Amino acid sequence: MASSASDKDRRMLQVQQYKDSLISKAEQLILKDFPEKIVLLNELLESPQLNEELTNVHQKVNIPIPEPVTVNSYTDEPSAKRLRTESNCIEGTKVLAIETGPVACNQVLMSVIRTVKPHIKQLVEDANLLKMWISFMIPKIEDGNNFGVSVQEETLAEIQSVESEAAAFFDQISRYFCSRAKIISKVAKYPHVEDYRQAVRELDEKEYLSMWLVMCEIRNRYSTLHDIVTKNLEKIKKPRSTNSESLY
Repeated sequence: MASSASDKDRRMLQVQQYKDSLISKAEQLILKDFPEKIVLLNELLESPQLNEELTNVHQKVNIPIPEPVTVNSYTDEPSAKRLRTESNCIEGTKVLAIETGPVACNQVLMSVIRTVKPHIKQLVEDANLLKMWISFMIPKIEDGNNFGVSVQEETLAEIQSVESEAAAFFDQISRYFCSRAKIISKVAKYPHVEDYRQAVRELDEKEYLSMWLVMCEIRNRYSTLHDIVTKNLEKIKKPRSTNSESLY
């Protein structure tokens, strides 16, 4: 029994140490790390990498346009029937392999995505840390003097919203690659159709602009979280005043 009680006390101590460490990290995050992060993100948004002309984002698709195939004509068939037969046979090119080798990803966008993704991941982790910090600060439920608790809950809801939005940025990146792959497959199947090649260029431009917007949103979310937490820091840390009883 004594050993069991000792193990329980040790676990409780470890949990308390974890909570204390998390609280310390969260306060440093808000007061020191967030301002530094906002300055860094502003510098990145002004860097040449995120301010390219959209025409510089284009990358040539490594799929050549083959020579036109000559279709045999049959003079012994009526022309209308021949046209119907030929129109029914237009199915595109069967793509078994691309002779010129693999079609590479857009290297400009790959570089931008490699820059943006760590900041998305960091925002998710930071929001999760702040969420746990405020959760530990919420006092036990009781009647009266709950204004500070309402502040905590509002701040917590904002942080949860930021966390969900940041996680959705990853999905946006994967959707881009899936969409580009589908259009590239169309280019391979219908190499003579210039619209598909233009669709690739338009998609790359759109994704480049989207990555710029994502960086703006990350910067804005850090700024919003820093603002709302620092303005309400006392209420978050001490949601109930110690002298509330003297008011009655």
